[in-house]
Amino acid sequence: MFGELYHNRVLELAADIPHAGRIDAPDGSSLKVSRVCGSTVQVDVKLDEGGRIAEIAVEPKACALGQAATSILAREGVGKSRDEIAAGREMLRAMLKGEGQPPAQGDAFWELRHLAPVKDYPPRHASTMLAFDAALDAVEQALAARAATAG
Repeated sequence: MFGELYHNRVLELAADIPHAGRIDAPDGSSLKVSRVCGSTVQVDVKLDEGGRIAEIAVEPKACALGQAATSILAREGVGKSRDEIAAGREMLRAMLKGEGQPPAQGDAFWELRHLAPVKDYPPRHASTMLAFDAALDAVEQALAARAATAG
């Protein structure tokens, strides 16, 4: 049953999470918690002048699925805009809900395809979404703070 969820690539991604830790004085930071299982993911970001992620740090305390999603986000997040993070989050949500296809090679966040079997396990959806939820929130906080100081 769970073998297809926790296949080799998911476990490899979960074991190798880049940009782990925290950023001193981030522009935006968000901690998301799954009410279903208690998993957490903290995401800190610094933005460049154009509003893209210049630096990202992640701190997952989650199952292998949440860690794999966090690894994918951390690998691909640098250089992404708020809209690109939101599109990645929506792609993952749609894939998990059965409303969209897994991304193809070459798509942004294409390794999310390895999480496609999670679709059949709704209790695992929340923990799988945490990293993208936290990243989007962190970027939005950073952009809001920037707008408040500019105006």
